[in-house]
Amino acid sequence: MLDSRWLQALLCTVAFVVTIIYLGQTAFAGYLGFPLDDAWIHQTYARNLARWGELAYVRGQLSAGSTAPLWTIVLSVGYLLGVDGRLWAYLVGATCLVWMASIVYRLASLLWPDRVWTASAVAIFCALEWHLIWAAFSGMEILLFISLSLLLMDQAMTGGRPFWIGLLGSLLVLTRPEGIVLFLLVVVFILLPEEERSWHWTSVSPMLAGFSLLVVPYLVYNVIVSGALFPNTFYAKQAEYRVLLEGLPLWARLWRVVRPTLVGAQVLLVPGFIYVVWHEVRRLFAARGELAPRKLLVPFLPLLWWAAMLGIYALRLPVDYQHGRYLIPTIPLFILYGVTGMGEMLQPRSERVVVRIVSQVVLGATGALLLAFVFMGGVAYSRDVRVIECEMVDVARWLAEHAPPDALIAAHDIGAIGYFAERPLLDLAGLITPQVIPFIRDEARLLDFVQERGADYLVTFPSWYPQMVRDPSLKLVYNTRCPWTVALGHDNMAVYRVSSE
Repeated sequence: MLDSRWLQALLCTVAFVVTIIYLGQTAFAGYLGFPLDDAWIHQTYARNLARWGELAYVRGQLSAGSTAPLWTIVLSVGYLLGVDGRLWAYLVGATCLVWMASIVYRLASLLWPDRVWTASAVAIFCALEWHLIWAAFSGMEILLFISLSLLLMDQAMTGGRPFWIGLLGSLLVLTRPEGIVLFLLVVVFILLPEEERSWHWTSVSPMLAGFSLLVVPYLVYNVIVSGALFPNTFYAKQAEYRVLLEGLPLWARLWRVVRPTLVGAQVLLVPGFIYVVWHEVRRLFAARGELAPRKLLVPFLPLLWWAAMLGIYALRLPVDYQHGRYLIPTIPLFILYGVTGMGEMLQPRSERVVVRIVSQVVLGATGALLLAFVFMGGVAYSRDVRVIECEMVDVARWLAEHAPPDALIAAHDIGAIGYFAERPLLDLAGLITPQVIPFIRDEARLLDFVQERGADYLVTFPSWYPQMVRDPSLKLVYNTRCPWTVALGHDNMAVYRVSSE
């Protein structure tokens, strides 16, 4: 096992190198931005919070559209310090990459203290996993959510103070709403008997106090602003992709959410994952009656969270776009178990020739694939940024130059438009305009809504609303003509002038 100081230095070095690889490729291609339009949504909220002290997407209009208010606050610090929003997001993301790998190291050391190299291998693998690097520079809350979830489990398993655990749970929920599921798992885990003591009911009050400190004001704010407990996006996404729930059986939805998390070197860890889970299950049954329930279930808390995340999305939002970004938080957990299992199975110094050769080949292939995907992930990141810049950002800049300051713009992707154009908006995805959620995929009703509200422009990819854009009341006034989007088999974003007739 590497000394912790050497490991921290190595992780910082890795973060610096992958920053050069990912941002360098993007800058060399002529663009420097984010691979998702949603990242500009967070930037808009953060800038407005720093400017006016409002959690608002449009000045003067409080919004319950942000699913990650904690991430908004973190980003707003950069604006308060006068740092470029992109640069600050990159710095925070790279920091979270190191932080996440460090906590995974601690979890591995806690779960399997006798496996000396496992913890270091898990941390380094996570720091080099391409989805996690992509997430670090995505401008999104993904790695903050992962780091907080890992820290919450670490504190639960090491006997952290109940109030602090509750506070961590509240921060997790303010980063992503589904964090409440992990908090509930942690509560049940902590209540289990430890040693000869009885159930820990006395821990409930301080945990709930810490949890309520931030979550209750957040929920009250949502109810006041939107009339619902959770952010608008929580409901809008499920309504928008309900067709997947109706058209796919559960097993297909489950595979749909698992599949993108296995793209990379971690696919070679599947045997190790199965091996260590099977080993822990056998240990659980063998030790029944000998160990207290909490000690028995320590190795299963991260595993339960991994399964819960996949199950939640398979049941409610089975989408796999953008490299499976909603499921990226499950990847470090899979690596934690997969690397540990492979470490037990492989014997690169075995006296048996076949075992030694197979082990060395598997280790070499895993390392080579891990490094190869670092560079391939950088190519994917650069391509994603380029598309967002030459589609969403290009349209936003066109609107900033050609649309009157008071023009009302209806759009499905509002991130870059909100940031660069700073015009009044109707959000057809329901983020800041929750009124559209009941008919979010009904094109005729959406067009009626757009016209009734007096929108001046409609911005969308034509393929997203094929019937609506053919309506004679819409006149095409701008098209990005981005060649890279067409080369990927998609259409270009377009701006339509809206007539009320």
